[in-house]
Amino acid sequence: MDYKWLLFCPQLPATPSSPRVTIWRRMRSAGAVGLNNGLWLLPNSDSAKSLIEEMKTYVAAQGGISRTFLTDAFDPETESDLTESFLQDRAEEYAEFKEQCEHFLVEIQKEITRQNYSFAEYEENEADLNKLEAWFKRVQDRDFIGSEHAAEAVQWLDKCREVFQKFAQEIFLHEDPDHLHKMRFDPGRLDDFLLNDQHTSEVSVQSSSEKKKE
Repeated sequence: MDYKWLLFCPQLPATPSSPRVTIWRRMRSAGAVGLNNGLWLLPNSDSAKSLIEEMKTYVAAQGGISRTFLTDAFDPETESDLTESFLQDRAEEYAEFKEQCEHFLVEIQKEITRQNYSFAEYEENEADLNKLEAWFKRVQDRDFIGSEHAAEAVQWLDKCREVFQKFAQEIFLHEDPDHLHKMRFDPGRLDDFLLNDQHTSEVSVQSSSEKKKE
């Protein structure tokens, strides 16, 4: 497929560096591909135009200048290289997303094994699931080309939803209005934990030193 591209070319003063970070964050959040010398590329769309207009205003307020070009690729090889850059970015994001889904499922299974059916645990996992939902939506919104990894990411998210709903049902069934198991998994005082963690670290270092002497 042949795309029309928006090429955004901001130029900012050498200092401070924070405006460059802001542009980098905003453009990456929008799914733009960074080219050499601070240039940014996005498929032509109304949302991309609105973002670039906003960034032009921001650059000017920071004492810089910017230019934007509506263009297309010189040849099929360049077009393929550009689309591959977008696909690679999305592949990395979907992979990271699936990894976090895996962590979510492992965490819930851990609490099921411990039979930790508390409302606090419900809220914690609900918040984590909401984060996954929002994260997937952001990646999906900037998946302009259509990554082959999107369908698998949907499967992971659906599994997280399914497991969470079953976990929520178990919490409801194990509701403990009399708080007979209150604070069941309380790890205790932070000072005690830090003291124990420090002791564990010292033992580990000492053990390593002894092995080296041997």
